Amino acid sequence: MLEAGNNNELGAIPNKRYFTIGEVSELCQVKPHVLRYWEQEFPQLRPVKRRGNRRYYQRHDVLLIRQIRSLLYDQGYTIGGARQQLSGEGARQAAAVQQPLLRELRRELEEVLKILAP
Repeated sequence: MLEAGNNNELGAIPNKRYFTIGEVSELCQVKPHVLRYWEQEFPQLRPVKRRGNRRYYQRHDVLLIRQIRSLLYDQGYTIGGARQQLSGEGARQAAAVQQPLLRELRRELEEVLKILAP
């Protein structure tokens, strides 16, 4: 979802079930008010809301936010263009966008294997 250079820049996502808006802000290098705005603009981004309307993001939300960030900040899409890319109209480029995510996932799984191996 992100280009390879940006994955290193943003760092790995901790192995947690839920993240607060502050944690996601740091993980994705995006301010909290931007995250709240993106929730309005991208229907795919729906964090769990609990007591007092506190937002709790899951891992897939963090990955989606990183993809949105890449589309807007790195690839130069507008909000509307990024929305189209995410909704499937950019399917031709989707495979190229997903390759870095798959590489990151594979790297993380290999790290887990190293930890579990005797």
